[in-house]
Amino acid sequence: MIAIGADHGGYKLKEEIKKYLDEVGIEYKDYGTNSEEKVDYPNIAKEVSKAVQNKKCDKGILICRSGYGMAMVANKFKGIRSAPCFVEEAAKYSRMHNNTNVLALGADYVTVNQAICILRTWLATEFEGGRHQIRLDIVDEIEKENMK
Repeated sequence: MIAIGADHGGYKLKEEIKKYLDEVGIEYKDYGTNSEEKVDYPNIAKEVSKAVQNKKCDKGILICRSGYGMAMVANKFKGIRSAPCFVEEAAKYSRMHNNTNVLALGADYVTVNQAICILRTWLATEFEGGRHQIRLDIVDEIEKENMK
């Protein structure tokens, strides 16, 4: 199960991604927004991040104009690792090396086809573990120290 959410700037891309997820049979829960009417992106990012954090969903997808605002909010949640990805290779390494669980997309910087390719790569890539797990353990310790 994937949690998906977008602000008004990412709404159209979110709707296209939902069509793709329907086509390939991947279940998702849509956390909004449901139009191009202005909304505040932190509220959408919060709901998607909480769904992943509380294990209601396995992964999350957040979309705004740049991808940065959504990723910043998502990373405020303990256990969430989010990265904005604009190319497939970044999506691949964000999973392989950083075990990201929330993908952030910038609707102003990717086409629908590019976003779907990025998403497909992100979903298909497994975390390598090993030396990368050691580094994520350090990140987890930093998170424990600083996120009270």
